[in-house]
Amino acid sequence: MKNPEEIIVCTNDSLHSRAAIAWAAHRSMDTGHPLAIVHVVDDRWMAEPYPWLGVLREMGEDMLTAAVQQAKDAEPSVSVRSALLEGSIAGSLRKVSEQASMVVLGSGSNEFPRFQRALQVAAAAVCPVAVINGADDVANRRGIVVGVDGSEQSVQAVGFAAAEADRTEQELTVVYALSRADRWIEARLPQSSMAAIVNDEERIVLAESVAGLSQDFPDLKIHRRLVTDLDPAAALADAAASAALLVVGSRGRGGFRHLLLGSTAHGVLGEVRCPTLITRTYREDRG
Repeated sequence: MKNPEEIIVCTNDSLHSRAAIAWAAHRSMDTGHPLAIVHVVDDRWMAEPYPWLGVLREMGEDMLTAAVQQAKDAEPSVSVRSALLEGSIAGSLRKVSEQASMVVLGSGSNEFPRFQRALQVAAAAVCPVAVINGADDVANRRGIVVGVDGSEQSVQAVGFAAAEADRTEQELTVVYALSRADRWIEARLPQSSMAAIVNDEERIVLAESVAGLSQDFPDLKIHRRLVTDLDPAAALADAAASAALLVVGSRGRGGFRHLLLGSTAHGVLGEVRCPTLITRTYREDRG
């Protein structure tokens, strides 16, 4: 991939990938980033003489031709090109993500568990990854929802979500979900004082997460929501039930620092109800 500003969308001709192409084409026109549509032929288990490899390549090229036409149908003026890649899906998209502004893909297909591919790509990619559900009516959705927990990753997620909400003139909802008070109470710690302390501390985290946004985005309407009766993934899914976009950091402040994808990101990708974007804190030099 030669253009570091491209939006990369992966197609396999499923319902979800067709929705991803339409979403990416609209975003390309909206943001000015050119669009690149890719299809990955997984050739890891095939040798060159194996006849099916050539067939898969031909099918991939036909798929890309149809996908480019679909993008043109959705946005006639979109700048779009296509490329056939070979290798593992996650590995191939990880490589192109090094020189892309965003990777977009469908939430699943009939050939794969619904979110297996999304999890692999979101964990491997260097740039933000958007996952689109083909069964959803994206056009009628409004509002941007972002999950926070006070971590460095969620700070970046908030920044991205706020800029997106401001650019598209939508309202921003910042959600912080936890259930610590319940677990401490169940452990027979003092209920009234401990619950109050925990809630006060987490309200501070929520307030700090949006600090400065009013200065950076004076016209942006911001809602803050502290949820204590649902786990983070469920709380975000509930808050984003009618949202145009849900934004989540790739990892939170949990203890497993070696994981490429945190439990909340993993959870929301398990049931994508609206366009969902996973941000990254670390971004390699695309130079």
